[in-house]
Amino acid sequence: MLSIRTIVRTVLVLSSLLSPRLARGQARVIEVLADKDSRYKIAGQTRPAIAVKAGEAIVLRVTAKKAKSWNRDGSIHGFSLLRSSDRSKVVGWDLLLHPGLQEFALTAPTEPGEYEVVCTVICSQDHEGMKMKFVVLP
Repeated sequence: MLSIRTIVRTVLVLSSLLSPRLARGQARVIEVLADKDSRYKIAGQTRPAIAVKAGEAIVLRVTAKKAKSWNRDGSIHGFSLLRSSDRSKVVGWDLLLHPGLQEFALTAPTEPGEYEVVCTVICSQDHEGMKMKFVVLP
């Protein structure tokens, strides 16, 4: 039979081994609305913007509402991250949004700087205005 001391010691050792893994596995959740008026929105922000740390693990939780048009595959908005310097797409950040709530586990770019989120689905006549600032901090 195990003593209380042995059980406590085992629990302490296991928790010290697991805690760093759990901390590393946690990702910050960022909630965005891709709205029917062809605008990205973030609660509490009049001009939506996202700021992340370089290489940060995030979960992008997007609620998409249908505008006036959509793609044949059923996507109603897009969410693509572009480098501000040359407008090139960031690999892994070209998302198609379908109606309702969806989550994407992503890693922020490792290069600090300003980026821009743009919609890649022609969702309405206001589609060109569907953009948002995205900043990667060192």
